Amino acid sequence: MTTSQRWTLRTERTGYTVRLSPDGPWAELEAWGPHGAEHGPSALDWSHRTHFITPADAAPAEYLPQGLRPFTGADLIASRPGGERGVWWTFDGAVEEPGALRLTFTDELLGLRTTLCYATVPETDVIHRWTELTCTGEEELRLERLDSAAVTVPVTEGARLTYLTGQWSQEFQHTQLDLTRGTFTMGSTQGVPGHAYAPWLAVQDAAAPREAPAPTYGIALEWAGNWHIAAEAEPGGTVRVRAGRVPHEGAVRLAPGDTLTTPRLACAFSSDGLDGLSRVWHRYERRLAGGRLRRPRKVLYNSWEATGFDVDAASQLELAKAAADIGAELFVVDDGWFTGRADDTGGLGDWAPDPAAFPDGFDRFVDDVRALGLDFGLWIEPEAVSPAGRLYAEHPEWVYRIDGRPARRVRNQLLLDLGRTDVQEFVLGTLDKLLTGHHISYLKWDMNRPPTERGRPGAGPADHLDLDAEHVRGYLRVLDHLRTAHPDVTVEGCAGGGGRIDHTTLARTDVVWPSDNTAPLDRLAIQYGFLHAHAPHVMSSWVTDARGVFDPRPRSLAFRFVTAMCGVLGVGADLRHWTPGQLAEAAGWISRYKEVRDVVHHGEARLLGTVRDATCGVQYDAEDGRRVVVAAFSTGRLDGAPLVPGRPARLRLRGLDPTAAYTDAASTTAYSGAHLLHYGLPLAWSADHDAELVVLTRH
Repeated sequence: MTTSQRWTLRTERTGYTVRLSPDGPWAELEAWGPHGAEHGPSALDWSHRTHFITPADAAPAEYLPQGLRPFTGADLIASRPGGERGVWWTFDGAVEEPGALRLTFTDELLGLRTTLCYATVPETDVIHRWTELTCTGEEELRLERLDSAAVTVPVTEGARLTYLTGQWSQEFQHTQLDLTRGTFTMGSTQGVPGHAYAPWLAVQDAAAPREAPAPTYGIALEWAGNWHIAAEAEPGGTVRVRAGRVPHEGAVRLAPGDTLTTPRLACAFSSDGLDGLSRVWHRYERRLAGGRLRRPRKVLYNSWEATGFDVDAASQLELAKAAADIGAELFVVDDGWFTGRADDTGGLGDWAPDPAAFPDGFDRFVDDVRALGLDFGLWIEPEAVSPAGRLYAEHPEWVYRIDGRPARRVRNQLLLDLGRTDVQEFVLGTLDKLLTGHHISYLKWDMNRPPTERGRPGAGPADHLDLDAEHVRGYLRVLDHLRTAHPDVTVEGCAGGGGRIDHTTLARTDVVWPSDNTAPLDRLAIQYGFLHAHAPHVMSSWVTDARGVFDPRPRSLAFRFVTAMCGVLGVGADLRHWTPGQLAEAAGWISRYKEVRDVVHHGEARLLGTVRDATCGVQYDAEDGRRVVVAAFSTGRLDGAPLVPGRPARLRLRGLDPTAAYTDAASTTAYSGAHLLHYGLPLAWSADHDAELVVLTRH
């Protein structure tokens, strides 16, 4: 073994080169960028700038424990119970296979083997990284920090961090911060990724132009529980980002002979800026969908906005008939369909259709909906239980609780401990009974409260549990079961809106619900951030009558439809109160959507401008290049006056062939690609025309 060992993993367009450091027993990043970037002196070699720190503290290390890296942020903190914290390892070998790499380090004195794992994702520019930790000694180990991986980015004037922030009903807000020195951190201890931050980060050199294409590095932690991401601007001109899960108990115990595998960290690179990075993530998520990608995401109608908890067969059928008339393909009954659910104080856990709501029988109701030409779906919240219900009376031990402490209610409910095998079996049995006993083809899985008093009395010492990881494993086990036992059922992921959206969920669901906020301008901002990290085919979006919460300015019905058509179109308004003109307009938009949804869901998406611009949009390029779909929006003045009197607004398109001709399918106007790239698509906004869907055909 020599210290000059190096390995390069190649994706479609990028290379990731790792070497053994000449300064010590660790792996470090030598190059990450387009093919060929690894040929030349490393831009990351700061190892000799070590005054008052160690070489390991200055190194662009892929993964280092406290002990070897004492000052500038370790990725692993381990000890024997009662012993000093720290790992001092030696390199123990590499295993390289096509598209994969494993580097192993051992600390024989502590009794720990650490393996850094890498794997490229075919047909993408994503590399998975994770770590395997094995207790090789005779005593258990205490893992206080167990990050998945770290990545280092070279910068000249600090790093521009782009991340997604928010709160309930304002998720996925596109946020930026220039980090010149110090540490930036974000995360969640709510048992889910949460509404405040998404487990996603993009890093650029702060010296790069904000709008022009620039090298952009991205990471996404694939974990549906507690997590953190930290970016540290280090001495010498690098920013090092590390990410991992956060145990609820503060540490994890690793028994002799056991191996712990950390969540995967997905790493992506694009030379084309944030917009190019978004397309890398979109392609990756289309691959996560596998064969289910080509199943059409049907236009749904959800009854929640119209009826709330007041569910009965007659009113639901009235809504279903109206939905079918405008072209919906799927009818979903939301909360309120089961016994004891007159409001949010009861019913959860007792998942049987309410006979009072369906006097002719639930199956007759489902058959009546399907007779309208609609598929049928249900809302369910499998992890929740109402304290006044039968399930809680029979199994109070199934909820998270701490002996001697009050059981705090959030939304008048408690949370089941899905890490328990018996709870998992109950949830699996409940879902199997519903899906095999009734003709249900769509399931909306919701979660409306985080764990608060998170304990499991009687399960042994609390500091030896790993409740967060066990809940995540239970959640994923149930989703995996749905995939295999009910492959024809479409599954929607939801947690009070966008509270649980990460790649482990996206790999097991068909769509996700980004936010409970469906107001037009609020939703546009949410979707703008969402599409930076996630693909259009997973983004469920509804047309409703909701008024703006954060931006109350009114917008047209067309604006609401075009916004919702940027992903997977749904309708949630009370159609019984719409005028004939509104219903006819809705039918027209739904018909247009069905003509272009294959382009929206499978094509390349480009974000045009920002929601702060008076005109912005999203461009979708068909896989074969024959069609370009542009969703365009006027977010400016309400009086409809153009920015320049007598001149239409212009939205510059991107990625077109400048020598090709493009024809607007509606107006038959012909454009050259050069014209659309240079001047842009003209849009004549007015007070009653604030959004448009333009379909261009290349010929």
